[in-house]
Amino acid sequence: MAIRRNQEEELRALQDTLYFIGGKWRIPIINSICNGNRRFREIERSITGITTRMLSKELKEMEMNKLVKRTVYADTPVLIEYEPTEYCRSFGKIIQSMIDWGREHREVVIIITHG
Repeated sequence: MAIRRNQEEELRALQDTLYFIGGKWRIPIINSICNGNRRFREIERSITGITTRMLSKELKEMEMNKLVKRTVYADTPVLIEYEPTEYCRSFGKIIQSMIDWGREHREVVIIITHG
């Protein structure tokens, strides 16, 4: 007997995941922060093509969604650091799977195009 799947619930879960991913910048930002880039400029420099305005917007949304923790140090000048929350880190295996799939896909496309 086949297990009945709840397509409506699965669709809602997929939509929640796609919302979390949030376009082309969210995953590269998470990857950058998880790779040790904590300051705004470090994150910005590590992601080719992202604008200051877009990074600022994404980090604010990510903080609201409990994906990053923002810490302000009262140094001169003021120092702000971002770090991934445990909740954010729980997405790490999925990101690694996406990286692996992307590498495989690139190889398939190159073989098809150049083979």
